[in-house]
Amino acid sequence: MGNEQNNNQVASSNRRVALACVSVFGLMVGAAYAAVPLYDLFCRVTGFGGTPQVATSDSDIVINRMITVRFDGNVNHSLPWKFKPAQRSVTLKMGESAQLAYLATNTGSEETVGTSTFNVWPPSAGAYFNKLDCFCFTEQKLASGETVEMPVVFFVDPEMDKDPELEHVKEITLSYTFFPVEEPEQPVAARAEAPSAETNL
Repeated sequence: MGNEQNNNQVASSNRRVALACVSVFGLMVGAAYAAVPLYDLFCRVTGFGGTPQVATSDSDIVINRMITVRFDGNVNHSLPWKFKPAQRSVTLKMGESAQLAYLATNTGSEETVGTSTFNVWPPSAGAYFNKLDCFCFTEQKLASGETVEMPVVFFVDPEMDKDPELEHVKEITLSYTFFPVEEPEQPVAARAEAPSAETNL
């Protein structure tokens, strides 16, 4: 009788340990999936890692400190595009808005879709680099041989002038890298009109 009771207690203890392990594993998987969007949100809010900010209006303040913004364009080897800035740099006052364009050409034999990542150098300047309009927020579709202009509208927050870490910085580099989109997003209407799979009952 005593052995049977001990066996039951051991089995119950094992079940609790197994349940705890499964729960911990589930939490770890959930945390891993949540980490990417949370990290992206953190970078956008703080400028961590050179991530530029998103602004909804021009700066109310313009100061006399000048800053040169250099532009860089790159393409992943899997995407048959040429991609470069229309101009290499612009010098402007902090708080002053500017617009420039990048040029993208599909050199492949068929339509392709790309999406870009972006960052600012030095990374600590990302918290002060504000985009008002940018092609980086949407997927870009190019037909074979097609060339398009992709505008970027931005300003450098005058608050950067108060940052002792950046008091000697005279140049900022804005860099983009395009990657292929394997499964482009479909418009809602297109998804709604897609025929459902037939089943034989």
